[in-house]
Amino acid sequence: MEYGFLLDLALILVSTKILGLITRRYQMPQVVGALLAGLLLGPAVLGVLQPSDFLTSIAELGVIVIMFSAGMDTNLQDLKKTGKAGMIVAFCGVLVPLALGTILMIFFNRGELSYPGNKLLQNIFMGTVLTATSVSITVETLKEIGKLSTRVGNTILAAALIDDILGLVCLTIVTSMAGADVNVGIVLLKILLFFVFAAVVAVGALWLFKWYDQRVEDRNLRRFPVLAFVLCLLMAFAAEELFGVADIIGAFAAGLIVANTSKGNYIASKFSPISYLLLTPVFFANIGLKVELPKMNATIVIFAVLLAVVAIGSKLIGCGLGAKFCGFHLRQCVQVGCGMACRGEVALIVANKGMAMGMLNPVFFGPIIIMVVCCAVLTPIMLKFAFKGDSAYDGLHQSDLVDSLEQREQLDVVAQQLLEAEKQLRRSDDD
Repeated sequence: MEYGFLLDLALILVSTKILGLITRRYQMPQVVGALLAGLLLGPAVLGVLQPSDFLTSIAELGVIVIMFSAGMDTNLQDLKKTGKAGMIVAFCGVLVPLALGTILMIFFNRGELSYPGNKLLQNIFMGTVLTATSVSITVETLKEIGKLSTRVGNTILAAALIDDILGLVCLTIVTSMAGADVNVGIVLLKILLFFVFAAVVAVGALWLFKWYDQRVEDRNLRRFPVLAFVLCLLMAFAAEELFGVADIIGAFAAGLIVANTSKGNYIASKFSPISYLLLTPVFFANIGLKVELPKMNATIVIFAVLLAVVAIGSKLIGCGLGAKFCGFHLRQCVQVGCGMACRGEVALIVANKGMAMGMLNPVFFGPIIIMVVCCAVLTPIMLKFAFKGDSAYDGLHQSDLVDSLEQREQLDVVAQQLLEAEKQLRRSDDD
């Protein structure tokens, strides 16, 4: 047995921590430092570390735990309030990138870059690559700056989850038009069945947790995190393997279920150490490790720059407009757009599928990698600046703001009553 993976993990953990502290010092999220650590140590720069199946598996477990924790940190009632807004933001956030990506490809998919096959489908396919949002980096950044539970944070979460499903539908439609053995109806039916499955599991899991809670002693509380993690892994597996939905959606659904149990806060507290110490750093560093930039001529470099601009700009415009339609003010629209701008492994998976089917010229894969890296690095930075200066009540719905102010007033009254009682006790002691 080889033990080189231990050295790889040690290098990843120390480099992500050091660069995370450096980026935090310059008012940037620590996630950026972890991404840069993987980029610097990986094949793209120094070549000290190489991607491996082991690191990929740990990274996949990391993103599952990140989304599981995000589900546990999400208030289901708040998520319901933003459900309509999330749907509108997701639709706009898919249509605009799809259109702008297709238009960009029309100008470059010609001449020496032309590829045999249906040009229209090839152009649309590039737009499809830009539709999916990678929410894991956004979630970690929002948690770091304390904005995950705001109205904007919940809207981004809801929109990103719906966005993944819409992106899957777009990919299915385009590939079916290209003659692939894919049935759009079956895909849509599987997605619907997953949500039915999640609802059934939620009812059963809540009953099981309640039944178990009534029969255990306090010293056995440590069993609850184990049960919760088993639920998370099973939901993630079922989502990916049985229903063709992203595993992170299954993990997020499991987190929502656990959050509504009596031990939700306790379970969430137990996942923070392992996520912080190992899984999260490896996940973000692994994104950088996978970057291998091929040789590109001037035309491809120009395309790569424009693709990155379109990728970020299309989400800012599309999701920002969707947020505006839902009554968000301008600053919140920018925040939602920034939160939805990140792309990740989904875009690379879609691009690989396109090359395998002959719908994407391999010379465009390098620019897609550059686009993913730019989005991954710039999204946390943009989010930090977009939320900079927000007060404690920014991002709340008006009714939530009224409730918060009323609670604050009630607390002030209680505090005043306690002060009066304390004064009376002192007078009694003096007498």
